[in-house]
Amino acid sequence: MRKIKQIKFWIDGYNEIDKITGELELGFDFVKEGLLSEEELDCIYANSLKLLEELELRNMLRQEEDKLGVVLKINSGAGGTESQDWAQMLMRLYLRWGEKHGYKTSIAQLQEGDDAGIKSVTINIEGDYVYGYLKSENGVHRLVRVSPYNAQGKRMTSFASVFVTPLVDDTIEINITPAMVSWDTFRSGGAGGQNVNKVESGVRLRYNYKDPYTGEEEEILIENTETRDQPKNKENAMRQLKSILYEKELQHRRAELRKIEDGKMKIEWGSQIRSYVFDDRRVKDHRTNYQTSDVNGVMDGDIDDFIKAYLMEFAEE
Repeated sequence: MRKIKQIKFWIDGYNEIDKITGELELGFDFVKEGLLSEEELDCIYANSLKLLEELELRNMLRQEEDKLGVVLKINSGAGGTESQDWAQMLMRLYLRWGEKHGYKTSIAQLQEGDDAGIKSVTINIEGDYVYGYLKSENGVHRLVRVSPYNAQGKRMTSFASVFVTPLVDDTIEINITPAMVSWDTFRSGGAGGQNVNKVESGVRLRYNYKDPYTGEEEEILIENTETRDQPKNKENAMRQLKSILYEKELQHRRAELRKIEDGKMKIEWGSQIRSYVFDDRRVKDHRTNYQTSDVNGVMDGDIDDFIKAYLMEFAEE
């Protein structure tokens, strides 16, 4: 059914563009005969261009993992309350983006800030080609604004990192060694009903991972408090573990083919991929140099133009 749906998407997309370009061609004759205004013809042209660009954009997502959903993690940087507030603003941005595109979003883990904002959050966004679009968001995001948390009203710079990995589905086989898995349980915090803070529904998964290529060992730690049902939280945590292991395998595969997303900067402070300057009404991507003055729109999840600019420049790599 998934394969049929994908094939149907391309057939429907082609037919729709074929139809509207046919209307556009006839439109020129209709304008000459006075049956159609130039404004109406301009509207047909704009719609045909939009449909063609959308199909071309989807055609750039050819990697095996592009069609999957994502596990998106946001971590606040140094800077206390200001950076924690910035991390929460980014969380809202991606949740709004997911909602606008009709994707299913859920918060798997949330760590509140000390006074405001959040320290970290893990979001699952499920739908077709979500990873293909959101892989452009991997990196450090910089905020420049007059901080409401600064008594002197000074302009401050804050950072938050966004890390995106594919959300694997049941059709992908990932080998997990049961002996390397251990579980802890804890009481979920935050507002809620009687179950919260009384039943240990939160789960903490520890996995002793050994890289099959390098032999290096590391502990993968995953927490999940998504639901009040402990077995469900365990299931979600295992799914996140599969996503992480899947991403590790993909990294090795890309390395062998020398296709390790060279267009991306490393996720480290000082190498931000995008700057959000509220005072100057400007958001700029430093990899593509695409920028917009619609700061409010971007913070409401309108980041498709940034995604498109990234894919246009780096999709082939």
